[in-house]
This record gives sequence, C-alpha cells and structure tokens, in this order.
Amino acid sequence: MPPNKPDTDATGVAAETVRRVPTLVVAYDDPQARPGDRSLAVEMPVNLVYGSVPYAVMMTTPADLEDFAYGFSLTEGIIESADEIRGVSVEDGDGGLRVLVDLVPGRLREHLARKRAISGRTGCGVCGIDDLSALPKAAPRTGVDRSVTIGAVQRALAALGDAQILNRETRAVHAAAWADHAGSLVAVREDVGRHNGLDKLIGALIRRGTDPADGFVVITSRCSFEMVEKAASFGAAVLVAISAPTSLAIDRAALHGMTLCAIARSDTLTVFGGRERLILDPAP
Repeated sequence: MPPNKPDTDATGVAAETVRRVPTLVVAYDDPQARPGDRSLAVEMPVNLVYGSVPYAVMMTTPADLEDFAYGFSLTEGIIESADEIRGVSVEDGDGGLRVLVDLVPGRLREHLARKRAISGRTGCGVCGIDDLSALPKAAPRTGVDRSVTIGAVQRALAALGDAQILNRETRAVHAAAWADHAGSLVAVREDVGRHNGLDKLIGALIRRGTDPADGFVVITSRCSFEMVEKAASFGAAVLVAISAPTSLAIDRAALHGMTLCAIARSDTLTVFGGRERLILDPAP
C-alpha cells in the first residue's frame, strides 16, 4: 500500500459517499442569490442483520461497512472478539443497504436468545427500528403556507447565541429554536442530544398550541434526515440549520415540500431547497 494512503474497505455494494448538489448562496445585504454547488456527505439507512433476523437500522455514510459491522457488533455486546464473525456481506435493501453478519453458531444462538430492549444508542441510529421498511416518515403538511424573509432568518440567528443559556455555561449542548416571522425567538430548548433538543422544542410548541405556519425552526446542529422528519412532523415549512445537511435530509425536505436552509452564518446562508418560500429582502 502506498505511504500515507488510508486503509479502506471495499466490501459489499458500492455506494456514493459524497453527492454534489446545486445551491443558492444568499447574502443578507444583497437580494441577488448566487447559484453554486456543494459536496454533501451521503447519509443512508443501513440495516444490520444477524442470522437473517434484522437487528437495527443505523444512519451511516455507506463506506467501510465491514469495519462498521465488526465495531457495532462488539460495542453492542453481540460479539466478544472478531473471530466470532465468520463473514460480512452487503446487499441492496428497500431504500438503503443491508449488512448481513454471519456469526459463529454458538454466538448466533446466544444473540437470538437474548432479549433486546433498545432505549437509545450512542451512534446515529433510529431507536427502536430494526427494519428498513419502518423508517419514520412524517404525514403531509396541511394548513396555510407562508413565506419567510432572509432578514427574519438573520435576526433569529443573531439572537440564538444569547438565548442558549446552558450552552454558554457548558459549551456542550445543542439548541433548537422557534422564531416568528419577524425573526424573534419564541421558544428555545437545549439538550446534549440534537434530536432531544428538537423534540423538546416541538413538545413546547404543541403544548401551547403554536400554529406551524407562524414561524420557522432553527437548529444549531448537523441537519440529518431525522431532524427534517421531526420538523416536518410538527408541520414546519422552513428549517434553518447552522451546520451542513446530509443528502437524505435534502431528499426528505423535498419530499415534504419544505424549505431547507443550512450553513447559516452571520453574513450568508445556503438554500438547498424550497427557494420559492424565501423572500430575499436585504436585512434592515
């Protein structure tokens, strides 16, 4: 192997790990959007299957899946050493990939006999889901659809830092916020888990009877497909993320007819879909 070349795993079905997508880059002080493109990490559901029995669906970048199968099996307590796996193969599944892990007979019997209860995972999985067909998908949005100005988005982003009380103290949590159409923050929730923070925000909004047409969601974390699905399940039409989205996040936002803005900074934001809902007025 040539010097400095990382070890790679070519096992299984070939899948892209980077997708180039068209974008619009919007400066808050300029109403003219600049067309561009950006490379995004591919996010894909991967179903881990042991002895023909589905175990869990994890959201992963579809590379090094043999390594992933070994590491996951060890950290989940399914195996105690690498030699308890006889082989790993990868096949196309319904909307994702299946990783078939062939355990030695004794270990497979122990695994199938063990009662499993998923309360949460340290990796980016879909808790409680063991088959690709059970991936969550929000119901179609209903109700009034309103536009959002980039000035309002800029004001919400500018206010979010001071609103993150726990993060100012710890620098270790994510935030999810609801902003009205003027860009004023109505509710902010924080949590060590990005999904938890958004769930908390949505819980607060539905408890107070907030109309999803009255504002937009802002998140400080990476924008993966689960974050889009959660926002869509509330009925939000616009999601703004400080970090970049994944490929599946863009696909799901398009499926739900949502406006997805990401890489939102103090001077610009990048529009990945739903441009028609944004009013490109310069911020006052």
